[in-house]
Amino acid sequence: MKKILFIEDEAALQKTLGNMLRGQGFEVISALDGESGERLAKSQKPDLIILDLVLPQKDGFEVFADIKNDPVTADIPVVVLTNQENVEHIQRIVEMGAKIYLVKANYSLQQVVEKIKQVLLGESLA
Repeated sequence: MKKILFIEDEAALQKTLGNMLRGQGFEVISALDGESGERLAKSQKPDLIILDLVLPQKDGFEVFADIKNDPVTADIPVVVLTNQENVEHIQRIVEMGAKIYLVKANYSLQQVVEKIKQVLLGESLA
């Protein structure tokens, strides 16, 4: 079973999307802030990380950089799921190595699940 770490401070989204992913057969670990998310990434070594950029304690940019700079977590694919539509943010995160950048308002939860499945199964995201 593939393990997904979901780092997101909106509890309702955590619960809803987490339940949808569990329904697809994934194990989902949740973190509501950047610091605990980073700790879980290192201790649990998930198959995929879903990361929001606006987080308490440590923002998503810091978490992403720390994950990518640690040999233990550097190879874990990261899907960014955020409300940030800033072109500079998108470019920065993609350059840092994100597999895909999803703006929450532009996708249904089902579409997000399908994108996550594509990343985990190594399918084309086109």
